[in-house]
Amino acid sequence: ASVRGRGSSGIAADREASMRLVIMLVLTLLLLCLESVAVKLFGFSVMRLDVTVALVVFLGLRANTVEGSFTAFCIGYLLDVFTGRPTGLYPFLAVLVFLLVRLLASFVDARARALYAVMAGTATLGHALLAVFFSWLTSRSGTGAAATLSGLPLQVALTAVAGFLLWPLLLKLDPGHE
Repeated sequence: ASVRGRGSSGIAADREASMRLVIMLVLTLLLLCLESVAVKLFGFSVMRLDVTVALVVFLGLRANTVEGSFTAFCIGYLLDVFTGRPTGLYPFLAVLVFLLVRLLASFVDARARALYAVMAGTATLGHALLAVFFSWLTSRSGTGAAATLSGLPLQVALTAVAGFLLWPLLLKLDPGHE
């Protein structure tokens, strides 16, 4: 029962990886919709709740490199679509954050809920600073960075709280590696 030299366990693993990708992308869409409503509802004009970074950090801790980087790219692209920023900025930053978290995960064991929340907040700080830097670097006017940076502490704190709250749900969706 082999298809192109692969056993049924290889096909099952491919299906499982595909399902994880689809589930993560559906969850991303749902969370981006909720984030959009929450930002509008609470009147956050300068900052946003960065749930996508929390998802990418989770991938960095739990997914293999190829699957995780592709999923991080897709999450970044969805964020590009939702924000209307220059196409390519957020997919690049999502993959970069994923790879940096993968590197950091080899030194720090972040399987605890609180540590994951701290990593999500820290990754949000780096993600936002890099987004501001690259936007400033590529824009003609170079304005808006001060307004974005003024909301950064609250954005980091809210993303850490969101990561703390999302941890049990994410573990149910991907229970491996324990």
